[in-house]
Amino acid sequence: MTNVDLRSLVPDADPEWVSRKTLIEARRFAAPDEATSDLAAKAASAALERAGLTAGEIDFIIVSTSTGDSPQPPTSNLVQNLIGATGAACFDVNAVCAGWVFALSVANGLIQTNPDAKVLVIASDIYSRILDFGDRRTSVLFGDGAGAAVVGRVPDGFGIIDLDLSSRGEANGLIYVKGGGSRLPASPQTVADGDHYFRMDGRGVRDFVSTAVPPALDALLRRNELKAEDVDHFVPHQANGIMLQELVESAGFQNAHTHLTLPWYGNVGSASLPVTLDDANRNGSLRDGELVLLAGFGGGMSMGACLLRWGH
Repeated sequence: MTNVDLRSLVPDADPEWVSRKTLIEARRFAAPDEATSDLAAKAASAALERAGLTAGEIDFIIVSTSTGDSPQPPTSNLVQNLIGATGAACFDVNAVCAGWVFALSVANGLIQTNPDAKVLVIASDIYSRILDFGDRRTSVLFGDGAGAAVVGRVPDGFGIIDLDLSSRGEANGLIYVKGGGSRLPASPQTVADGDHYFRMDGRGVRDFVSTAVPPALDALLRRNELKAEDVDHFVPHQANGIMLQELVESAGFQNAHTHLTLPWYGNVGSASLPVTLDDANRNGSLRDGELVLLAGFGGGMSMGACLLRWGH
């Protein structure tokens, strides 16, 4: 869905305005018969193929999503069935757009307990189903997508170095879906009121990111006796292109290679990080021994950062 295509859904979203305000040129929408588990299963199968593993060798499946197929069962169980990973224990993680780093942190803990474990960590979101296309400032940002990685033991000196997770519950009103849960169950009235739609205070989110994210990333680096200039690759959540430019400046990552897939995929929720990391890997940008910093942030509000040493 290019910015021109999107005008059929959001008539007042001028394509030039969308591009200038967000740096997004296009985004993908899932087919009508596709659900979050379908996208997740495709990403999972691709990750398994690249890792040279079968689904039967996976011990755990973690799916990060805030747009699951349904409230129950976990989307991860549906993915298990789709790919045939019959021996895997499955569960979901919901930290909205920070969710993939949260899921990586859980996978890292599982491997510390069982060093031979192999964990399939997937992020999958279909935001096109919960967007209010009458709200042009929010609806033009999001697309659908999924990304996955197999997490397991790697040679010493490579892989995950450190992770940092944090949450700011007092900012829970910046991003939300009001209806459909235990506080406001789905009803004809909630649908009529649009309470099933995704809502976001764009200005509030931008202020939160500018004030909370750079100190968190700096603290993670300092804890590992590193500085911003030591980072070779910065992979941020693909929220808004202009906001990411500001984040790079304020966090001091001008010398790092900041990876962006937002121009052609938009914001794909928690899938933004694995999709963008995969793109960087596929295009040959990442070299052995380079330092990669992943930064996720999203509703809750929550933040997750992962520092890793790349190795093929």
